[in-house]
Amino acid sequence: MALHVPRPPGISQMFKEGTKHFHGVEEAICRNIEACVQLADTLRTTYGPYGMNKLIINHLEKMFVTSDAAVILNELEIQHPAAKLVVFASDMQEREVGDGTSLVIIFAGALLKNAEELIRMGLAPPEIIHGYELALERTLEILPNLMCTEVKDCLNEDEVVKGIRASLMSKAYGNEDFLARLIAKACILVKPEHTTFNVDNVRVCKILGSGIDASTIIQGMVFKRMVEGDVQKVENAKVAVYTCPFDSAQTETKGTVLIKSADELLNYTRGEENLLEEQIKAIADAGANVIVSGGKFGDMSLHYLNKYGIMAVRLQSKFDVRRLCKTVNAVALPKMVCQITF
Repeated sequence: MALHVPRPPGISQMFKEGTKHFHGVEEAICRNIEACVQLADTLRTTYGPYGMNKLIINHLEKMFVTSDAAVILNELEIQHPAAKLVVFASDMQEREVGDGTSLVIIFAGALLKNAEELIRMGLAPPEIIHGYELALERTLEILPNLMCTEVKDCLNEDEVVKGIRASLMSKAYGNEDFLARLIAKACILVKPEHTTFNVDNVRVCKILGSGIDASTIIQGMVFKRMVEGDVQKVENAKVAVYTCPFDSAQTETKGTVLIKSADELLNYTRGEENLLEEQIKAIADAGANVIVSGGKFGDMSLHYLNKYGIMAVRLQSKFDVRRLCKTVNAVALPKMVCQITF
C-alpha cells in the first residue's frame, strides 16, 4: 500500500519533484559566492612561476598533471551554475588573450569574497555592483600611468620579446629569455599584414633527444613522418598533394573471372598496372618529384614511384594536409586522374 505524501505549499509545488529553491541572502547569494570562492581557492595554489601542479583524473580514467587553469577547468566538468559563470569568463580570457585564466578566477573569487562581507554588513547587491563599476572606471584611468613598457612595432623582435617574456615566466621559469626570442621570431615570420593573427600558423614539433636549449625555428612545415618509398631527400621540390589513397582504382562491382591459361593469369592485372604507370609517369613528366597523400600508398604505386624517383609522403591527419597546402600554396586533388600544372 502506497501513501501519497502531499507536497509542501508555496513556490515548491509549482516545480517538479526534486527541485531546490533557495531564497534570502544566506541561502541564495552566500551559497553561490561560496561555490565561486572554493573554485578560486582550488586554483590559487597553481598560480605563479612556483605554482603547484594538480593531479586530475577525468570520467574516462585519464590522468592529467598540469598547472594550467584552462585544462583543469575543462576536465573538472563543473556543474554549479554560479561557478560556471566564472569558468565562462576564464574561457573567454583564454580565447581572447591565451593567458591569464588563473588570474581571472582568483580575482573573481577575491571580489566575491569581499562582496560577501559587505552583504553581511547590510549592503544590497546592486550597491556593491555599483561600487565595483566605479572602481573599474578609476582603475582604467590609473593603468596607463603604470605602464612599464610599450610595444609600438610588432615586427621589431626586441620589442616583441619584452611583451611576451612576462607571460612565459609563469609557464617555463628559467627558460623565458631563450623561449621568448624563439617565439618572437616565429610570430614575426607568420604575422600577416592586413588580416588577424592566426595562432595555428605556429606549430610545435617535439623530437626525442637533446633538450629545450636545442630548439630552433624552421621556416616551413615539419612533420614527424618517415617517407614511404626509397627516395629519402629532395631539394627544390615540386609537391603534388592528394586527399585520396594513392593506388590503382578499385572496381565498383564484384565479379567472377574465368582464367583458362597461365598467360591469362599473368596478364590479368597487366592493364591496371599499365594504367597506374601511365598516371605516375604523367605526374613525373609534369615536374612533380614529391607526392603527399592523405591515404595509403599501394605496393604497386610505390614500385612505380621509386622507378621514376618520386618521394612518397603519407599524412594521416586531414588538418596536416590542409596546413601543408597552405604552406606550399598547393591545391589538394581528390583523384589521381586530375591534371597537374605548375
